[in-house]
Amino acid sequence: MNDTSALRTINSYAKKSSFSQGVILMGSGVFVSSGHVGVDEKGDLVTSSLEDEVIAVFESLRRTLNAAGLGFQHVARVSYYIANLDAEVMDVIRRVRASYLSAETPPASTAVGITRLPDSDARVEVEVIAVIPVTPTKFGE
Repeated sequence: MNDTSALRTINSYAKKSSFSQGVILMGSGVFVSSGHVGVDEKGDLVTSSLEDEVIAVFESLRRTLNAAGLGFQHVARVSYYIANLDAEVMDVIRRVRASYLSAETPPASTAVGITRLPDSDARVEVEVIAVIPVTPTKFGE
């Protein structure tokens, strides 16, 4: 039996895809995103500059998090997959992510250098795991 009631899929942009941009694991308080590349609201890849691409990655993640009722303040882990990783690329990623992620409570993160991404024009792919806040209730409710 394939019971999908334990999952709620999140898709925040217009282009159809064979995968979900994110999934809420119902009852667990956890949201998991797919890898996001630098696409605009229509799902078109941004390739004007590395910085614009990384901004588009984080904006794509923002749209998906928001569609799940979350924001970057809920992110507990970030994984970066970077084609042709070097110091210059990491500097751009660090500069851009600083405007999205908290410096006081930064999420755990991993950066992995790879030869290329499946979309050969993309240079950076990012996935996140976020914690869904629990609304506190009074004892006995």
